[in-house]
Amino acid sequence: MGYDEPGPNGPIEPSSGVPAAVLENAFDDPHHGEPGRDRVGVHVVWEIVLLLGLAAVAWLLWREDPAVLRGDGLRSFLVGVVALGLLALAAGLSLRTAAVNLAIGPVAVAAGLHFAEQGDRGVVAAVAPAAAVAAVGGLLLALAVVVLHVPSWAASLAGAAGVVVYIERRAAPVLAQGEYDPHRHAFYLFAGFAAVAVLGGLFGAIRAIRRLVGRFRPVADPARRRGTVAAIVTAGALVCSTVLAMLAGVLVAANATGPLAPTAGLDWTLVGVGVALLAGTSAYGRRGGIFGTLLAVCLVAAFLAYARARGWTVSRWAVGGVTLGVGLVVTRLVERYGRPGSRSADPTEPAVDVTAGSGWEVPRPRPVDNWPPTLPTPSAETPVDPWRTPRWETEPRRWDDDR
Repeated sequence: MGYDEPGPNGPIEPSSGVPAAVLENAFDDPHHGEPGRDRVGVHVVWEIVLLLGLAAVAWLLWREDPAVLRGDGLRSFLVGVVALGLLALAAGLSLRTAAVNLAIGPVAVAAGLHFAEQGDRGVVAAVAPAAAVAAVGGLLLALAVVVLHVPSWAASLAGAAGVVVYIERRAAPVLAQGEYDPHRHAFYLFAGFAAVAVLGGLFGAIRAIRRLVGRFRPVADPARRRGTVAAIVTAGALVCSTVLAMLAGVLVAANATGPLAPTAGLDWTLVGVGVALLAGTSAYGRRGGIFGTLLAVCLVAAFLAYARARGWTVSRWAVGGVTLGVGLVVTRLVERYGRPGSRSADPTEPAVDVTAGSGWEVPRPRPVDNWPPTLPTPSAETPVDPWRTPRWETEPRRWDDDR
């Protein structure tokens, strides 16, 4: 049978006789997730909803205060979008690896305060030490998560507490110093953020990369270790997440029009995680969309600008709570309609199982229910030869056999 000839489960591989649909998943290890390709239709539908919502809020903002979307107002708005987007990327990256980083908010506030104090020394001199400290802090957090194999939310909360202690050493607001003006590069910053967000979503949609990034996601006992590869990927994601949060804080400080208050920053964590979930990233890890982060960040930033234009006082806690609540509903939809499609229930389809630790799918024994209840009984008119009885014969009858 050739490869193009259909079998009960699709084309048959000529050398092994195994259906191609089975071979496609031959190296899918169920210990690291469901075999098969995740469906992206639910992400497409949800991103269309986000796009429509963004268009509606942008239209309302244009009617209320057109100056926000042109000239200097647009540049300031885009810098704010990038700052919120970096925070959402930090949360989304850690969520994709099923190791959420709840310290991103305090890290952003601490970095903003540091940049406000040291900005007069130059951008590089102020940002480089903050980046190094953020990378080391993210590495320590990663080691705690992957070596001790403890829940990331608990470990990152402990790390956030340490950062809050650093923040509380400042009793008064800090006025940003230095001459760096991010508004001059607003369009470049926004283009860079959009490229990172969309390309990250595209790469995350590739089956191999998605399964690699989501290997830390538990499939059985959550306390069971997920392996060396999962630990390395998760550690890298936590380090990058912490550095992205630091950059977000720098942009918030550079874009501020007044002194920065030394707050705990957990409200920023809530907003970042909420926007990432609103974008379509699953709270369980692994699954996420393509344009969702870009659209969700722009939607939330446009709403905040519209609220300021209307004179409303909107707390970040309220925004984070709403986005988080809606995001949890989106997670349920993503997990329900984004998982690999179930296999056919055709009774002629051979069931497959995976041997423990091998990664190979092999046929599973199936019950046979069409055997006759008893073996055939020979006729009484014919002498019974115990060595030639029909019940033991497996060869076809010869042409000269008269019996």
